[in-house]
Amino acid sequence: MKKIRINGHGHILPEPNEVPEFLKKKKLFWIDNDRKFMRQGNWSRPITDSSFFFKEKLEWMEKYDIDHGVMLNLSQLYCNGWNRKDALDAIKWQNDFNASVQHRRPDKFTTGFVVQAKFIDDALKEIDRCVNDLGLRLLCLPTHFLTEEEEWVSIVDKSALPIFELANEYGLAIEFHPYDGQKMINLKDIYWRFHLVWMMAQTADTLHLYTLKDYANRFPNVRVCFAHGCMLGQANYGRRLQGYDGRPDLFKDAVDPRKSLGHKNIYFDTLVHDSYTLQLLKTRVGAEQIVAGIDDPYPLGEMEGVRNSYPGRVIDFAVEVDVLTQEEADIIWKDNVINWLGVDILKKIIN
Repeated sequence: MKKIRINGHGHILPEPNEVPEFLKKKKLFWIDNDRKFMRQGNWSRPITDSSFFFKEKLEWMEKYDIDHGVMLNLSQLYCNGWNRKDALDAIKWQNDFNASVQHRRPDKFTTGFVVQAKFIDDALKEIDRCVNDLGLRLLCLPTHFLTEEEEWVSIVDKSALPIFELANEYGLAIEFHPYDGQKMINLKDIYWRFHLVWMMAQTADTLHLYTLKDYANRFPNVRVCFAHGCMLGQANYGRRLQGYDGRPDLFKDAVDPRKSLGHKNIYFDTLVHDSYTLQLLKTRVGAEQIVAGIDDPYPLGEMEGVRNSYPGRVIDFAVEVDVLTQEEADIIWKDNVINWLGVDILKKIIN
């Protein structure tokens, strides 16, 4: 019997002509007609693989035996610092595009939708629209956002509490993904430091607050996944406990983080780049809380052509060196992703 493989962390771009003119005119986001670069203001990023796009993505999935892909929103369109109208228009377009991907091939794609917590009323209306009108069940949230007071806060900030309340009402899955580190931290952007170091710190920070505020138990119908394995969050666990135990005066309203360790509604993806970090993740939370994640087609994902990388390399090597059993690898590729999303993906694939 064929083993099902579901990629729980992927990305997809619209074709250049699918990006609305207002985004390009205002230099908010666009894609060159030759599909070589995505752009935003003075920023640009090379489109390093054709599988960023729908048709080629399907071909890539077939080549690497990926039965189903979970496509997250574009981090460039979290809309932090944008005005209300631009943010609302861009988010609605992005969510409509993601829904179109899922509707075109529901057997191959489950797509996420995004909201901007700064504009909380708009965010709640957009959640309603995406769930009830577009049939989307995966809410993608940045680890941090810029408030009305121009302050960077974690998405677990009390001002964003209504988002989690509504997500709990709908029983949604949530993906926490970092971005915009260079806007938050006053350091020069060299050697890709914000992707290689500070993104990891952003996810660790939100895990820290998510557990201390006991969101996993306060919102029992919500299942969350932290991108990139929340690598620093795993390594930092002991230090967090030491701080909690050593300075109780700083944690008067907090819940012991030990109570959330391995919680059935907190998942982490496998995009940690080496099997020994994956071993730590397994030791911390258990194999049942890990979902396969490739982060395709970015070069920081498991992509062919980047040294000895290929889709699924970390999981394969973990089995090879006895970090994972083959049975654990199989549930990471399928069962855990389904349990996190809380939708019958398997039925969509079979049908």
